[in-house]
Amino acid sequence: MRYKVTLEYDGSRYRGWQVQQNARSVQGTLLTAVSQLFQQPDVEIYGSGRTDAGVHALGQVAHLDVNVRWQGGEIRDRLNEVLPADINILAVESVAPDFHARHHAVARSYIYQISRRRNAFGKPFVWWVKEPLNVKAMQAAAKVLEGFHDFQSFSNEKGKSKSSQVDVKQVSIHEQGDLLVVHLVASHFLWKMVRRTVGMLVEVGAGRLSKDQVKGFLETASPEPALFTAPPTGLFLERVYYPGETISTGFRTLL
Repeated sequence: MRYKVTLEYDGSRYRGWQVQQNARSVQGTLLTAVSQLFQQPDVEIYGSGRTDAGVHALGQVAHLDVNVRWQGGEIRDRLNEVLPADINILAVESVAPDFHARHHAVARSYIYQISRRRNAFGKPFVWWVKEPLNVKAMQAAAKVLEGFHDFQSFSNEKGKSKSSQVDVKQVSIHEQGDLLVVHLVASHFLWKMVRRTVGMLVEVGAGRLSKDQVKGFLETASPEPALFTAPPTGLFLERVYYPGETISTGFRTLL
């Protein structure tokens, strides 16, 4: 049976999603739990995409094949009994044998949480920016990023065969008290793309970059956005979309 697994996790203790030698990963921890539950040492788990060290998820999706036929709710509950507290299975459902968590995804959304004050409770989940930010300038620059563009300037994947063309459906910035939430939706995201986008928008808010300079980074490849890479702490994979699902302008936050 193939099952689709939706999960949330606090990435603070992990070196990212993907299994790594001599390092704790979310995928590796989940593999250990699944193997223990099903007594199936050769099980494989495929995620919708990788998250880097320290990055969190509100709605990561994975799929796995196991040699039993159980109800999704039972798998969810029994996995949560053996998983550490910072990984939680939200839902498990049986899917077609050819379903693939990554290949069948049509869009992904991320949120990034920026705190404009010192926060005693959310330090692992926000980026505290101490200087005043011009939110309207950030929102205007964010709109420049929407559409089909070459995001080579925003990625570490230069020189590789993978295309740097990305269809960005939405980049919006929302004020929630002392919190700024950047919501990004795209067909896919390149390595470091979200963190560099957020870092660049903060530079705009601080008055050190202009909307026109942001546009220039899309038109001509530049190493400059790498200097503005935001820390991983405020970044969450919010949702993964599949065929037939409506892409939402709404979003969830942790705080």
